[in-house]
Amino acid sequence: MKAITPLEQFRMEKDEFFAHHPESPLEDEDRRNFRGLSYFPENLTLRLEVQVEESPSKDVISIPTSTEDTQVYSRFGTIMFEVEGQTAKLTIYVNQSGYFLPFVDSLAGKETYPAGRYVEPKELGGGRFLVDFNLAYNPYCAYADHWSCPLTPFENRLKVPIRAGEKLFHRDDLP
Repeated sequence: MKAITPLEQFRMEKDEFFAHHPESPLEDEDRRNFRGLSYFPENLTLRLEVQVEESPSKDVISIPTSTEDTQVYSRFGTIMFEVEGQTAKLTIYVNQSGYFLPFVDSLAGKETYPAGRYVEPKELGGGRFLVDFNLAYNPYCAYADHWSCPLTPFENRLKVPIRAGEKLFHRDDLP
């Protein structure tokens, strides 16, 4: 019998939350037929320890949301990494809730949510962060329009694919 990996366990718990928890982002009719989210296979090359180049000014920006509100963040810094032989650069933001890394990849609208996905970087110390794209998730507005989700800023739109984390949610995939 194959052992369950920590990522597989995390995904099973998330699917259970989506299916049964009262705070699930799914609409009631979607929950009744829900059989689990769609994920890319685990990709260890996209589990990164990266050095952050901190933003000297820590610019405060208002990021528009899917419900035409705004959320305030500071630009914490940028990270650079390689994906499929190409260099990618993303900005990490921070607010009172912690570090936030929204991004749109080249698969948006085809295999991933068009407005982008999120990752929550973990500070490791010494200016280093763990950015695990296997934990990339769709914002709640991908499941129901009434949720308010920050939209990915232009500077975090990648021309490369990030084949890790959650895939696009399709209602027509439900039985």
